Amino acid sequence: MLEKPNLKQFTSIMTFGLFTMVLTHTLTHTFQNIHTTLFPVLKQEFNLGYYELGLIAAIPPLCQAILSIPAGMLSDKLGTKKMILFSQLLSCAGSLIAGFTMNPWMLIAAVSLLYLNTTFYHPPSYSYVTKTSKPQDRSKALGILGAGGTLGMAIGPLSISFLMGYLAFQWRQVYLFWFFPILIGTFMILKLRSEPSQPTSTKAKEGIPSSEAKTVVTRSMLFFIMFNAVKTLGTVMVSGFLMLYLVQSKGWSVGDAALLISGASMMGVIAAPLGGFFADKVGEKKWTVLTTTAGAISFGVAFLVPWGFAFTAFYLGYGFFNLLSMASNSSLTAKLSPSRQRGLGFALYFLPGSIMGVLAPMVSAFIASNYGLPPVFFTATAVLLLCVPVLQFGVKVD
Repeated sequence: MLEKPNLKQFTSIMTFGLFTMVLTHTLTHTFQNIHTTLFPVLKQEFNLGYYELGLIAAIPPLCQAILSIPAGMLSDKLGTKKMILFSQLLSCAGSLIAGFTMNPWMLIAAVSLLYLNTTFYHPPSYSYVTKTSKPQDRSKALGILGAGGTLGMAIGPLSISFLMGYLAFQWRQVYLFWFFPILIGTFMILKLRSEPSQPTSTKAKEGIPSSEAKTVVTRSMLFFIMFNAVKTLGTVMVSGFLMLYLVQSKGWSVGDAALLISGASMMGVIAAPLGGFFADKVGEKKWTVLTTTAGAISFGVAFLVPWGFAFTAFYLGYGFFNLLSMASNSSLTAKLSPSRQRGLGFALYFLPGSIMGVLAPMVSAFIASNYGLPPVFFTATAVLLLCVPVLQFGVKVD
């Protein structure tokens, strides 16, 4: 029987460095779902169609895809502190531009900067955590880091619901509101040492086959990238048009729909660290296969049930299972990457998200324009199930 997790197991590995990474990870992801949550408002204000909304969703990830590999290489070369500081400056610039947007093109430019913030942030931050954590605590530490990101994804739409619904903010003011917390995170980064030293025990237990230890580009890594690409295709197909589906097809208010999306992400505060604990016990690959399968099934059922409560329950279940696999995915990346190329390894890990972030909204826009919104989600279910055999049969780990 598996040992039950307890709070002491997680607090014992919390250092100032990990806390700072969790906080900045939260702030980094705060903006990720704001523009898609605002799609009903933007569609009306700028008189946009599905294809125009697809472009707003697709162009920022395209910028990510172009710069993802250079970001990882720079992280390995320049170190964590400089790269994370640079990413925070991009976030500051993006939030200011979004706060004074006058047309859709300014918004695209602002969101692109906010997305590039995550591109330059992820490789050094994840590399920092893997280098400063012990092998037996790596998945737990990555789970805590992932919890910060999911908290940010939840806070973004939630801030729309609160600031616009209760404090009468305009949507531009929501972006300006988040400018000041980013500055606090930036000052905390300044207190970190420039480059963490990796524990000796970690170097001896990297989990990489000796024949593959000299390069990050291996057969298993390529299949792992393929797995993430297929999974992300299904996930992003959903995210861009779920708000429209809930508002237009289900008759939900923007505030209620934003609360659902925030709730699905908010569960990551518990699910991500919990998933890290069980990944250490069960094994990263097996845990990822189990949780990904359960999440895809829960997602498909959500769009088959006829009543709102069941839809909410199964959709939240999809979010919970999806977030349970965050730490195991990150830990698999660390296992498949040599220490000296850890930044590049995590850049490759996040690259599929950028590429599919470009492709998926356009696929969704095509399906929605020609067949309606519901087929978007049934197609996404099939895609989410398709990624499981890619991981199971293509990725080999010690």
